Amino acid sequence: MRPLPPLTALRAFEAAARHGNFVKAAAELGVTAGAISQHIKGLEARLGLVLFRRLARGVKLTEAGRAYLPGIADGFDRLARATLQVHESGLAGRLTITVLPSFAAGWLVRRLPAFRARHPDIDLVIRSERQTVDLHRDDADLAIRYGLGDFPNLEATHLMREEIFPVCAPSLLNADPPLRVPSDLARHDLLHDAGALGNEPWIRWQPWLDEFGLSDAGKRPGMHFTDSVQLYQAALLGQGVALGRSVLIGDELAAGRLVRPFAASRSSSYAYYAVTTRAARANPRVAAFIAWVMAEMRPTEES
Repeated sequence: MRPLPPLTALRAFEAAARHGNFVKAAAELGVTAGAISQHIKGLEARLGLVLFRRLARGVKLTEAGRAYLPGIADGFDRLARATLQVHESGLAGRLTITVLPSFAAGWLVRRLPAFRARHPDIDLVIRSERQTVDLHRDDADLAIRYGLGDFPNLEATHLMREEIFPVCAPSLLNADPPLRVPSDLARHDLLHDAGALGNEPWIRWQPWLDEFGLSDAGKRPGMHFTDSVQLYQAALLGQGVALGRSVLIGDELAAGRLVRPFAASRSSSYAYYAVTTRAARANPRVAAFIAWVMAEMRPTEES
């Protein structure tokens, strides 16, 4: 049997030694400074040694404390590494995710190397598909869905909402005719999302044109795409003005490949959700992926 002091006392000693202060050690460990002091007194009594000299503005290790600290700190480092390793080994296995093609191409795929670097033991399967699969019958562990959040008999985690706004290639801003204000849209080709849902009016051009006093512009012939990947590719090539969805074209905006010709913007009534069955939600691989997506999306939402 190893003659070990209480772990709480060792944690108090290591934190106090690192900070040189009982108050800061207490804040780190979520206890009171008095509790830290009691743990240290108990440890000193058990060892028959004085580990700290109490000063007016903190504490200082004695010679015995300095000799004791490296072994304790190394022990905690080893515990942390062992805990991380066993946690990561518990993630090993396959994770199957079903996503819309637009989300896969516009946001997910380019970020997957970061996920792989964080979780190299997860065997990741990305299924890009338009149809909504039945997660209770399908072998997919997780779906990223775009909607109002009402997913019966499923667990849904809100990821982020998005903004809708006109976007174009930078070359159109100073073209002939230029594109600087909403009225300029009347003289430019519009790129239409033919797959836009009826209950998402701001993804369709006509409500925008009506608000800008350009209702007739929506009657002109244009280009209509059932695939938003192709829609934004046409915009990138300078073929017209599209309605951009912030999640799907955020990287293109950040890189300057697409620009906003004017500041008009609308919030979507839909949002992105991570959706699972209740049983799958307890899968550590599912939890790891959801946590990663939320961390990745946060900077985009705050920008």
